[in-house]
Amino acid sequence: MKVFMLGWEFPPYISGGLGTACYGLTRAMSDLDVQITFVVPKPIEVPQASHVKMLSPLQVRPLETEEQVLESLKNVTFKALDSTLQPYATPEYYQQRIEEIIRHKFARSEFTDADRALEIEQWEGLAHQSIGSGQYGGDMYTEVHRFAAAAARLSLQEEFDVIHAHDWMTYPAGIAAAAVTGKPLVVHVHSTEFDRSGEFVNQMIYDIERRGMHAAQKIIAVSYLTRNIIISRYGVSGDKVEVVYNGVEQNGDNRAAFNKIGIQSDEKIVLFLGRITMQKGPEYFLMAARKVLEEIENVKFVMAGTGDMMHRIIEMAAQMGIGHKVLFTGFLHGKDVQRVYEMADLYVMPSVSEPFGIAPLEALNYYVPVLISKQSGVAEVLTHVLKVDFWDITEMANKIIAVLKYPPLQLTLREHGNFEVRRLRWSGAAEKCLKVYNEIFQPV
Repeated sequence: MKVFMLGWEFPPYISGGLGTACYGLTRAMSDLDVQITFVVPKPIEVPQASHVKMLSPLQVRPLETEEQVLESLKNVTFKALDSTLQPYATPEYYQQRIEEIIRHKFARSEFTDADRALEIEQWEGLAHQSIGSGQYGGDMYTEVHRFAAAAARLSLQEEFDVIHAHDWMTYPAGIAAAAVTGKPLVVHVHSTEFDRSGEFVNQMIYDIERRGMHAAQKIIAVSYLTRNIIISRYGVSGDKVEVVYNGVEQNGDNRAAFNKIGIQSDEKIVLFLGRITMQKGPEYFLMAARKVLEEIENVKFVMAGTGDMMHRIIEMAAQMGIGHKVLFTGFLHGKDVQRVYEMADLYVMPSVSEPFGIAPLEALNYYVPVLISKQSGVAEVLTHVLKVDFWDITEMANKIIAVLKYPPLQLTLREHGNFEVRRLRWSGAAEKCLKVYNEIFQPV
């Protein structure tokens, strides 16, 4: 099986779980001898570029040798698209590029004039769906459609059986590639606009998501929570949506002591690791923290990550009078992520709406007890964790206190949680994705 996979990010430069998922999934598929061409936007070398940079896979895992990385990704070929944004270009400009590609393709085909005209009309209709008719504001929307035009041209140069597009930024590219090649499209929904924005969705992003879902032959959702949103909010038939849970890679026994710099030796550590945005519920974490500190003094709350609510949350901690008890680390990479897990006594994910949530799996992999919101997809697959409604800060605080005060509870959650997470591997996710491919793949 050969797969033309479209992504927006890849480790080590990632903005969230999407890059981590793409790495874990491609690595596991490579082990199954699935041939993958992984396409990402080429980095634009300007300070604070608005989109994620793609680096060589040799830089993905610094703890491994070059030979080990090459071996683990032996069936994955990376394609960074060469073209960049054109000055003053609009999404419509890139729609014209896709239409030109389609016309050029069919100009060489052995059709009658009438057949050719009909085919071009049908394919251009699909291409138009990938762009939409609105005048999108901001470089992000233009870049998404530039990516679509460039990916469509690249797809004509590659051999593959299935197109696999990750999240909304790549759906227009997936539709365009399907339009010019006739290959089946699978879209992978890691998050929806309802997860990111609640009821106040960005209509343009919603429209792109909806087009992608309806254009695809199959949809992969990361949880049944996400599947239900796809069916109810996007009008997709349930038999089209398959659930494939994310996984985590085995770290081995990583229970080594960590030098807790800047933290007293007798202080407990409660960790929040994720984007500091509305979706992740950082304000509920702080409100629960204040209640915990009324009962236990020797606790520090570490908030690792960045996001649009960063300044608001810092000010909120100060206004609550707990600023000295909350540490903000910013975005963490590589070994720093491992270190912050190793220093934690409890990991808390208070997400308002979480399609899945890879971080709890990573925490359990490091023998860290976990408390998650019931409004998360990962709650569907984990038993040996504590669960709470994100809005119930009293119950959240009570469960944090219980873990910190009672070592037997903490030990039980550590050991049983780590044992449970061993069955949630990327190899299983890869096998399920391959099954989805085989359902829609029609050999020539």
